[in-house]
Amino acid sequence: MGNQTFKHWIGSRKIQRRLVIFTFMFVPLLLLLLFTYVPFAQMIQFSFYNMKYIGSRTFVGLKNYIEVLGRKEIFGSLMVSLYYMGGGVVQLGLALFFASMMVFKVRGESFFKATLFFPYLICGIAVGFIFKFFYARGYVLDTLLQMFGMNLNDIPLWLQNQSINNISLAATSVWRYLGQNVVLFLGAMMSVDSELYEAASLDGANKWHQFKYIILPSIKSIIVLNIILCISGCLSAFEPPYVITNGMMGTGTYFVIMNRLAHENQRVGLACAMAIVLLVIIIICTVAQKLFFKYVFDDGTGDESKEAVKRRKKEAKRQKQEKGGAAR
Repeated sequence: MGNQTFKHWIGSRKIQRRLVIFTFMFVPLLLLLLFTYVPFAQMIQFSFYNMKYIGSRTFVGLKNYIEVLGRKEIFGSLMVSLYYMGGGVVQLGLALFFASMMVFKVRGESFFKATLFFPYLICGIAVGFIFKFFYARGYVLDTLLQMFGMNLNDIPLWLQNQSINNISLAATSVWRYLGQNVVLFLGAMMSVDSELYEAASLDGANKWHQFKYIILPSIKSIIVLNIILCISGCLSAFEPPYVITNGMMGTGTYFVIMNRLAHENQRVGLACAMAIVLLVIIIICTVAQKLFFKYVFDDGTGDESKEAVKRRKKEAKRQKQEKGGAAR
């Protein structure tokens, strides 16, 4: 009788559905636990120790965190991230421009879309080697500039000159990630009802007006997402400075310094503390962005900013009071 009851229970549609859900979720959750959360917990633990990869460990408490906050070399590397943030602003602006052109059906749209997206498919290490030779003295960029009449002695050293080398490295990130942002923006723009463009054209709106009053309000959530991804990516820039200059001549980003401390100097505990500090900085930046856009742009979900909504309500209230006074 018990077996019959169990078979009936296990064979019921409700239990079968739950078993299927659990079965398909178990392996991904197990992998996520083993390769993400357990290593993250270990990293937090290691950040309180003075240790190498192999050998004894010495508990030092918050000493590693104090060293991270006190060493000029470490926090100075965050200033290098400002170059990548500047490049990120240029990248998002160009992506928005190219996506807007493509949504209005320019000739050769598919070719330009594939050309812009192709660099994102290339391995970051390969991109680093490409630009290492591109910027090298007397190679591709210098040759192109000489073809336009520039003297080789007047051309700056793109990777050795500390006034421009970080700009040169940030440009590689712009080239690589531009296509990704174009595709994200274009996908959001194509979801806008095409009848809105036709109605705007009939009312005399040009392409700029259509972009300003139709496209931009409709894709604010994607813009906010791209800005968040861009800033977090700029703070964790690694491949261009590591491959092209090995972090030398003032190009070492936070990740490059952390890699050097962990793998070359065997300061594993200090590197783990740096990773935790960077995580906190990224969380703070993300929350600050969300709060800013929530206040200014209604979190990217509305067609009007909150200030515009307040002004509109205030104007409606004033008109209502005027009508009430005229009725008396």
